[in-house]
Amino acid sequence: MCLIWAPLFPQEMADQLLHKMATKGILNDTTVGIFRNSKELRLRRASIRFCSVSAEAFHLALCPHRLQELDASCVSGGLTGANIVSSLASNPECRSSLQRLTLCGLHLDWESLGEDEHVGFSSLRGLRTLNLANTDLKDAVLEDICALPQLESLDISCSGVTQLTALLICKNTLKSLIAHQLRQLDMSPARLLSVLSQLHALRHLDFSDDHLTVDVSDGRDGDETVRQLLEGSPQVLPSLVSLDISGRKRVMEAALKAFVQARSRLVFLGLLATGASSCDVLSSQKNLKVTGEANENQVCEALRRYRDRECFIREALVNLYNLITDIDKPRPDMLKLVLSGMQSHPTSLHVHLVATACVFNLTTQDLAEAMPVSLISCTATQLLHSMKTFPHHQQVQKNCLLALCSEYILQDVPFDKYLAATLVINWLSSHEDPTLQRMAVAVISILVAKLSTEETAQLAKDVFIMKQLLAIVQQKAMVGVVDSTLKFALSALWNLTDEMPTAARNFIECKGLELYEEVLESYYTEPSIQQKVLGLLNNIAEVEELKSDLMEEELLEHVLSLLQDSQVEVGVRYFAGGILAHLASRPEAWTLDDELRCTVLQQLHASIMTWTQLEREMVSYRSFSPFFRLLQTCQPSGVQLWAVWAIHLVCSQNTSHYRSMLEQEGVTELLKALAAHSDTHSDIKVLSNSILQMVEQHQSHTGPLHKQP
Repeated sequence: MCLIWAPLFPQEMADQLLHKMATKGILNDTTVGIFRNSKELRLRRASIRFCSVSAEAFHLALCPHRLQELDASCVSGGLTGANIVSSLASNPECRSSLQRLTLCGLHLDWESLGEDEHVGFSSLRGLRTLNLANTDLKDAVLEDICALPQLESLDISCSGVTQLTALLICKNTLKSLIAHQLRQLDMSPARLLSVLSQLHALRHLDFSDDHLTVDVSDGRDGDETVRQLLEGSPQVLPSLVSLDISGRKRVMEAALKAFVQARSRLVFLGLLATGASSCDVLSSQKNLKVTGEANENQVCEALRRYRDRECFIREALVNLYNLITDIDKPRPDMLKLVLSGMQSHPTSLHVHLVATACVFNLTTQDLAEAMPVSLISCTATQLLHSMKTFPHHQQVQKNCLLALCSEYILQDVPFDKYLAATLVINWLSSHEDPTLQRMAVAVISILVAKLSTEETAQLAKDVFIMKQLLAIVQQKAMVGVVDSTLKFALSALWNLTDEMPTAARNFIECKGLELYEEVLESYYTEPSIQQKVLGLLNNIAEVEELKSDLMEEELLEHVLSLLQDSQVEVGVRYFAGGILAHLASRPEAWTLDDELRCTVLQQLHASIMTWTQLEREMVSYRSFSPFFRLLQTCQPSGVQLWAVWAIHLVCSQNTSHYRSMLEQEGVTELLKALAAHSDTHSDIKVLSNSILQMVEQHQSHTGPLHKQP
């Protein structure tokens, strides 16, 4: 791909465009071609981290630019470090203009170049900063690098170098050396310290090590070098302002104290996992930042500085967890650091295991509500990533469930609730721990209610989900227990079948109807259970093709008894009435005794007129479409009265929400027709007019609705 014509972009905008394409994952051999137009799209600071770009595409699209900086860390597509250096060196301008080059995680592969192509890093004469961490860097290439006349900063962490003697070539220019975890280094402590001590311009030295994977014998020479450095003369590296020895053993507090006191210009000291971060001299240095485990500041500093080092992130997270076990104040700064560590190591089980526990502690109780919604949204998204990445690790899943099981997060924070529901349901299928089961079902119950109609429909197609929830109901019903797990499972099934014929059919096919009949009878004295059971049966009764499945005389007589019983709560009687109203609204589909239908219709009207208005919100509706048939002027008064009472109930509790539904769905016209019809019962006219009056009064206060064109 290339542009036939393009406007002249501001240079910074071209850089930003390339960066955005890279971070969004859309930069590849085809799309990078737009940058071949180096006159209109002028790049100076180019980043293609983690992109798939071939050597040819890189050469054609990026090398014609007069680059000052390039980050090609972890690129795929066959592009090697040798390809990059050779291509950059082919542009005379780049040889002098390029100042910063980052090739982390790349295979350098100098052997792949022919003799006529071979050029080294030293050909890029303008380079000041070079990062070759996690590469196959060897001694010969390091010697070539050190010949760079302006080299100031060099990162050779986790590389294959065995000797650092070559650094003496650039001893007068090198200001920063990062040499973390040099496992193949083969120099005596005395020789290594001799080389380091001759780096006269050095201000920043990182000689830290991975303490988690180091063998007892590995790193011993490095530890000894650090010991000698700390105990040595202040004349060794006198310009040092930053020293990182995190992960090193044999760091003695007395030597550390003398080292710090002899270097008044020291501004940073890395001491994580050394056992020396509690040294009293550190607290007296106001301008000194320290990574360690002695206090909150040291741990947070470690999380900030070591974002790309898994070993130190793990260590810092463990220490943070111990610090925040009883935290009672919101700490968004800490939460951001934890999320950063998780994002930097998306596949590290060790990081996510501790990080998810930290997230729970930082967001528990009311702490999440006191933080920015955008931060909690990112947190929920990151928790879902952890659940998806480690589906079989029980503790990670438990930590994520604990953190997500917050009504505030589930109800008010925006994140992918459909993904969350599917992940939790899948996890639920293989775990029976009562505590975790309760949390999982609670999360599912709330999430299902928050899904869009399209998402609910997608979820409802999955028979597996229906079976999982019904299995929990059956498990609880078998022992007659009434707990939150049962209630949440019933609520989830109720919401899942709301105006979802596919879900209602799946429910029946999974033997849910038989189970619910048993629950209805065995939990006769539990109104909270009965409401949820009857609510779902209402959903089935609304589906024309499923009405016949409810035509069981014993079932309907039981529902009728609930409707008639004045001792039963109005909430239960309401849903019992809804089932009967929907079934009785179609005489042609009524397959039971006609006398029973007549009794149902009479009792509907008589019972509803005894109901008192409910103050608490008991039910909500996605739409009023299930009421259209019930509101027809030809319907029996019992059917009409239940529908009008139901609409009056929800409108009186949330007029602003349902007013728009009434008008947009044409329900106000149906109510007007009922109120005006000569055969309409006076009880129905009164309620219909009351609803219309509510709508008019609300409209006079808020103004008319404006439909979208």
